[in-house]
Formats: sequence, C-alpha cells, structure tokens
Amino acid sequence: MRFCLTIACCLLATTVWAQPPKRVVPEMPAPQVLWAEGAPGAIGMEDTDKPALWVFLPPAEKAVGSAVVICPGGGYGGLAVGHEGKEIADWYNGHGVAAFVLRYRLAPRYKHPAPLEDVQRAIRTVRSRAEDYKIDPARIGVMGFSAGGHLASTAGTHFDEGKADATDPIDRVSCRPDFMVLGYPVIALGSEYAHQGSKKNLLGAEPDPKLVELLSNEKQIKPNTPPTFLFHTNEDTGVPPENSILFYLGLRKAKIPAEL
Repeated sequence: MRFCLTIACCLLATTVWAQPPKRVVPEMPAPQVLWAEGAPGAIGMEDTDKPALWVFLPPAEKAVGSAVVICPGGGYGGLAVGHEGKEIADWYNGHGVAAFVLRYRLAPRYKHPAPLEDVQRAIRTVRSRAEDYKIDPARIGVMGFSAGGHLASTAGTHFDEGKADATDPIDRVSCRPDFMVLGYPVIALGSEYAHQGSKKNLLGAEPDPKLVELLSNEKQIKPNTPPTFLFHTNEDTGVPPENSILFYLGLRKAKIPAEL
C-alpha cells in the first residue's frame, strides 16, 4: 500500500516537472551541513566541499509522516536545484511529505565515492532525526533525476544497516532507502546506453572496468533493494530510456515491486 501511494504521488507530480525548466537560481533555506567537522575526503572549505541538505517540511496539519531525499541532476558536474529540487520539494510539501534536497559533491573537484557518501549520510541523517522532523523512520525514500537518478539508484543498491560501534551516532543508522523514485535516471554505465558525461565526471576518463561494473546499478540489485518507480520518455536521447528499462527488468528478476 505504501508503495502504491508513492506511485500515485509521482503520477500527480508529473504536472510539476512537465513544465519548461526555470533557469533562475531559486531562493533556498539555509543549508544544513551533513558533517559538522567536515566531510570525509574534503579538499577545501568552500560550500561545494560541504555536502548539505535543504530542508522543506510540510505544514503540521498536512504532514503524513513520510519523507524523501531528493538528488537533483546535472551530470555529476552541476545541480539543477530549481526544477529538480525546490519545485519538487514544494510539491511534496503540498501533499504532506517532508522533502530534503541534497547538495552533493561534484566534479571536477570530486569523484566516486564522494557523492555516494553524501547521499548515504543524508539518508542516515534524516532517519536519525525522524522524531524531530515528525516522520516515520521506516518511510524515508530517495528520489533522483538524470545523474541524480544514478546517485539515488546507487543509494538503493549500495547500502548498509549502520555501524553499531561507530562513535558518530548518525553512522549507526541504516542508509537503506525505503523506496526509490527515479526520473530519466543514468543507470547502465557499462553499456552502450551510458551517459558518457556523467560517467566521466563520476569515474574519470579511463575508469577501472570493475568500478564501472560496480556502479552499473542494473547489475547490483539485491533481494532487499527497495521498491522502485521509474519514469522516462521514449524520445530521450541524452539519457536513453534503456537505462530505466534495464533497471526495471533487473528489479522484476529479483521480484522487487516496481513500476515503469
């Protein structure tokens, strides 16, 4: 039932991202950094070195107790925080869902595993503060667009249940999302359908084939990969729809609830 409601939300939400994208930088709330003492592997002190969440909470009278971490796209070299971030968060808030837009680290300054560390930390952070945000810690999903869809799908195929002996209490919390929503996602990095710009920004010009395989997420689906809703358009030439199709087929093979 929870997964069906997620799908219904996504179908309604198409009215938001079907509009022509706005290129102005939106007004955002103050970001909440994910590591107070600095992110692992940070190489500077600029905002771009500090992964963070922009927090959007629904009115208390509308809140339904679920949440989503949103990963804007941008080819792992930028962040479309307007039409793939704030506008989506505002829509979710209108339907009572708490939304957290992720500012993750990008090329050329950062490559894998920095973005994955950032989204995992984001999910752990939201779950660890579920009581503060008045959300159910078992109803926290991840959503992503394009390269952000790759990052979201990586969160759903590369996760852990937390490190029980960690000194940081946030690191003791699971980073597994409870559901995924993937919009025109980059997925199959090792195939002819790969989005080469995202692949290069994330892994470099000549990546190790084993790393490409590891992050070709249609090949990394596990029995506990979360239920997933995907949407794509047939005419997409930047990120071919085969990316979503291959992931969907992988989910079907693993008998994981999925809709495309």
